[in-house]
Amino acid sequence: MAGAAATSVNPVIKVVAICGSLRRASFNRGLIRSAMEICDESIKGMQIEYVDVSQLPLLNTDLEVKGTYPPVVETFRQKILAADSYLFGSPENNYSFAAPLKNAIDWASRPPNVWADKTAAVVSAGGGFGGGRSQYHLRQVGVFLDLHFINRPELFVQAFQPPKKFDDDGNLIDPEIKERLKQVLLSLQAFTLRLKSKS
Repeated sequence: MAGAAATSVNPVIKVVAICGSLRRASFNRGLIRSAMEICDESIKGMQIEYVDVSQLPLLNTDLEVKGTYPPVVETFRQKILAADSYLFGSPENNYSFAAPLKNAIDWASRPPNVWADKTAAVVSAGGGFGGGRSQYHLRQVGVFLDLHFINRPELFVQAFQPPKKFDDDGNLIDPEIKERLKQVLLSLQAFTLRLKSKS
């Protein structure tokens, strides 16, 4: 009986979270911080590690020497490779996702592509559509990367609409958005486990 119970326990899903904004009080990084807190408090079997992409150099293949990468890039690539899943906090710039996120994606997609065959979710905060166009563009890129995004639920936070969603430090304070974020994480967890069971 004990053996049967042990085999029914789901493995821990290791999620790497990346934010496309480098701003100190970024709302999108606030979403990631809140996601980490939600996992710690109420989602067993999922761990989120935030990985800072601000120190990555701009993509330049001259920095690749005989199939090796600069140490900061290689460390980042190994973090991506070791993860089961990814959570992107994606601000919208000019109808697309932000340059720091694109740069990180491009470095990790260099041969061998370390994004491949993993699951992902994307959340965003901003004005207007709440960063929604950045999400749709990121999903298009995900097709080429062989990333498997959850379809639902989607989370676009209209950060400047009342009631107040974030405090002055970029921390998420809206309980309704926190609950919606939790549903995104639960969907990502379930999707990841489902794909792992088929591999």
